[in-house]
Amino acid sequence: MLFETLSVIPEVFDPYLDASIMGRARRAGVFDFLSHDLRDWTHDRHRTVDDAPFGGGQGMLMKPAPVFEALDDLSSRGPRPHVVFFSPCGVPYDQRAAERLAREERVLLVCGRYEGMDERVYALADDVFSLGDYVLTGGELAALVVMDSVARLLPGALGDEMSAVDESFSAETGLLEYAQYTRPSSYRGMDVPEVLLSGDHARVDRWRRLSSLERTARWRPDLIDERRLDDEELALVRSVLESGEVGNGSSRA
Repeated sequence: MLFETLSVIPEVFDPYLDASIMGRARRAGVFDFLSHDLRDWTHDRHRTVDDAPFGGGQGMLMKPAPVFEALDDLSSRGPRPHVVFFSPCGVPYDQRAAERLAREERVLLVCGRYEGMDERVYALADDVFSLGDYVLTGGELAALVVMDSVARLLPGALGDEMSAVDESFSAETGLLEYAQYTRPSSYRGMDVPEVLLSGDHARVDRWRRLSSLERTARWRPDLIDERRLDDEELALVRSVLESGEVGNGSSRA
């Protein structure tokens, strides 16, 4: 898979994508990455990518011409990329979107700056995403979030191929991930649930399922589809919802 970014600060991506899990996956050829400087598609000596908005207003907008010309050029260099823009008006980015992007051969992430982008550039988009109800100074952080969330789904990216399956929001369960513990088994009066020390894999699997449901009912009840629950699971979820308790990280043993 090939990730590409289009940005006025293309140098910000490599330090993150060369580190830790992303760095190992990139060096192993799980994905490739190219960062393009939007200013390479300008035609004035100042390499200008922004201008004042028609009708007045605060700040500057990114001009359409460099973006259109960049997309024309980059699309001519191979299969047309799947083009992603970021905007507060975009659809919420989630795990389903990450799983869908992971099936693409080539993804180009266009990073806005300043007060935004000329509206006409969105005609080029295959997806327009919003990462949340807040404003960033540019799309570079959003692009890194997308690349990280997608790359970890690619075969060979993670050491344990089941890691991505068990994670929160995965297509396998659609729920939050179950609570997890490591050594020591007792710390400051807080003990690891006995079942996790039992060696009984069937009991562990059942505990994890119930833990996942409890955490989801506490923090994201909108993710629960009651049609997929057995009687014990349904009783647990209803108990949590009726209690009105705020999640605090606890889980059933």
